[in-house]
Amino acid sequence: MRLGINIDHVATIRNARGGNQPSPVKAAEIAANAGADGITAHLREDRRHISDIDIKALKESIELPLNLEIAPTDEMLSIALEARPERVCLVPEKRLEITTEGGLDIKNIEDKKKYFIQKIIKECTNSNIDVSLFIDPNLDQINAAIEIGTNIIELHTGEYCNSVNTIKELDRINKAAKYATDNNIETHAGHGLNFDNVIDIAKISYIKELNIGHFLIGESIFMGLEGAVKKMRNIIDDCK
Repeated sequence: MRLGINIDHVATIRNARGGNQPSPVKAAEIAANAGADGITAHLREDRRHISDIDIKALKESIELPLNLEIAPTDEMLSIALEARPERVCLVPEKRLEITTEGGLDIKNIEDKKKYFIQKIIKECTNSNIDVSLFIDPNLDQINAAIEIGTNIIELHTGEYCNSVNTIKELDRINKAAKYATDNNIETHAGHGLNFDNVIDIAKISYIKELNIGHFLIGESIFMGLEGAVKKMRNIIDDCK
């Protein structure tokens, strides 16, 4: 199982005071040396943490694959086509949300937005950029994602992480991951994962990649980023 490290909140800390420190690029390099398989960065429309300059610097400086999370907009498509990350992950985005609140509602979006997502998939694929859709662990959403033409999804694990009934939510994720895999869709997962709740997710063999950020950046205050990433790497590997 691959481990992607989201370095957004290194930029959040930097932006709180301005200047250049701490550096998201340095965080990505440390994560790489600690066992990460990829780097994730969310370029929000309001640029609240990661900036356009960060994306350019990451693409130029790191050897690991870059997973660029973006909202499905014309502006973000243009940026992705210019930056050429290895993968684009399409996510829903609300200006007032603290963090991503759920997956894209592919099943119920209007035709105009559906066609635009298909356009993003086509143009990125033509530029050798993989595209994944961040969706809830729901079979109807997976079917809609298949119809729209994607071959990668990332399951939103936020409900599982926040739920008191983790068994029910874990079952939803497991069934969704199996269903996607059975339909030749590569399955990733992420959001809200920590050292404890990641264990049962990492045991799901249908999931090929986990993307984890906020918790590890926070935990790095106490044990260093290298130590936090290594511990997460070891936990995931022990779940094989």
